[in-house]
Amino acid sequence: QVQLVESGGGLVQAGGSLRLSCAASGRTFGRYAMGWFRQAPGKEREFVARINWSGGNTYYADSVKGRFTISRDNAKNTVYLQMNSLKPEDTAVYYCNTINQAFAALDYWGQGTQVTVSS
Repeated sequence: QVQLVESGGGLVQAGGSLRLSCAASGRTFGRYAMGWFRQAPGKEREFVARINWSGGNTYYADSVKGRFTISRDNAKNTVYLQMNSLKPEDTAVYYCNTINQAFAALDYWGQGTQVTVSS
């Protein structure tokens, strides 16, 4: 089992940027693909971005492609999400998790980090 702690959220104006971090422990972090997900009020949790174990392959939801960048530092057991050109519709609680080829999360969820984008 892996423990996940997200941080870096906050309140930002539309067009602004934030960088989220996710610290993982309890498992060999570098062996697993990692993903970011988000859940807006009243909506189901949705996939945002995925990065493979080495960081050499990434995939994004169409809604964030070209604006968000996922990366990882296996030496620090940390995955990041750089979010640029933020929009009000990006407002959500953001979560990280280990992820499989079908973009499904594999471990228990952390507490998430709130991102609020004002118009």
